[in-house]
Amino acid sequence: MTIPHLSSSAINNDGHGRPLAERVAIVTGAGTGIGRSAAMTFARQGASVVLAARRLAELEQVADAITEMGGTAMVMQADIGDEAAVAHLVDATVARFGRLDIAFNNAGAPAFAPIEQMEVAQFDQVLAINTRGTWLMLKHEIAAMRAAGNGGAIVNTSSIAATGGTAGLSAYAASKAAVDAMTRVLALETGADGIRINNVSPGMTLTAMSDGMPEPMLAAIAAHTGLKRLALPDDVGDVAVWLCTDAARYITGQSILVDGGFNIAGAR
Repeated sequence: MTIPHLSSSAINNDGHGRPLAERVAIVTGAGTGIGRSAAMTFARQGASVVLAARRLAELEQVADAITEMGGTAMVMQADIGDEAAVAHLVDATVARFGRLDIAFNNAGAPAFAPIEQMEVAQFDQVLAINTRGTWLMLKHEIAAMRAAGNGGAIVNTSSIAATGGTAGLSAYAASKAAVDAMTRVLALETGADGIRINNVSPGMTLTAMSDGMPEPMLAAIAAHTGLKRLALPDDVGDVAVWLCTDAARYITGQSILVDGGFNIAGAR
């Protein structure tokens, strides 16, 4: 469903200090955390931003913040596990702005439980959103970018869990490892069209997903990082945005660790 929440940009999109001027970006999971952070940064750098997620109220708050700083935002309520919704999201973006240059496929779902305690429904939900949903977004984003012929940049949110091992993350780790594999394959499929596809792979980040974790566990994880702190949404969102700029023009098929040095001694 399209929500008519558009603003006319008051930003001077002459490119001065705006590396993403006149570009159009889709951000999924844009209502909170890393997605919200990246959406705000895309807007600050001159892009028109399409904000997508299932919870409408949070998206509208982000759109209001972008509008207040003179940017352009469009709100789309969408479930990325539904192909019809994904197709509508991408089609509506192109219909409104005439193009799609950037996508940050950030929407995701957590799951934490020993395997014998995890319900099949939990496993299916995590794979449906993190893997199938990301695949669906990529499918329709790539089609739109190829049709336009202007190239593009896509970033997916993976995780250090994709290459490490943490007890209780059997479903989540599998879902993100699949995203890593898709990114490598699709970078090869689309490179000749000028489309770059990369991942950000965050370590533990202070978002809504971490709110329910015990404080001693969070403190232990922070102590294990090289920087001795947990990531903030901006720490990850800024890397995702950078990967979509021309400064990263020769980077594709990569999963960039944003973990504060947690994995220096090896993935675990």
